[in-house]
Amino acid sequence: MAALTGWGNFYVIVGTSAGALIGLQFVVITLVANLPNAPPAPQAVHAFSTPSIVDFGAVLLLSTIQNVPWHNVDSPAVLWGVVGVVGAVYEVIVVRLLRVQNAYRLQFEDCLFHVLLPLGAYATLALSAYTARSHLRHASFGVGAAALLLLLIGIHNAWDNITHLVLVVKRGER
Repeated sequence: MAALTGWGNFYVIVGTSAGALIGLQFVVITLVANLPNAPPAPQAVHAFSTPSIVDFGAVLLLSTIQNVPWHNVDSPAVLWGVVGVVGAVYEVIVVRLLRVQNAYRLQFEDCLFHVLLPLGAYATLALSAYTARSHLRHASFGVGAAALLLLLIGIHNAWDNITHLVLVVKRGER
């Protein structure tokens, strides 16, 4: 378990960032909902904003899991695997949400940041869980990379959503 102890500061920083960004995104969505022009379609909010909250939540959960004083690797590895599998299943739901929304025409960047990169991060978590017993050091780096990737994806997507809502929806240029 010594392989996990050196990660404390990393997960405090990443987890704190994720928690703060969750709160910030709620504030922005609340402010945008009160704009005088038509607020965004609920389908678009579910397709574009909710996945960012889920990704930030996954980072916050991983940070919590990593800061628990475990006695062996089995419990955190199982939880990494659960987060990875649930996240991958959620990405299938995101694909459906993106396809049924009609408020915005998808670009490659949207598919990359809303589906492909998150799916890669969640797959990395599942793979890290699978390899944790035999390669704990490598698995730890996999979990750290997945957490950081999900945080960066969430930041990108939240920024993209906010700029779209402010620059397009606020001006009524639907």
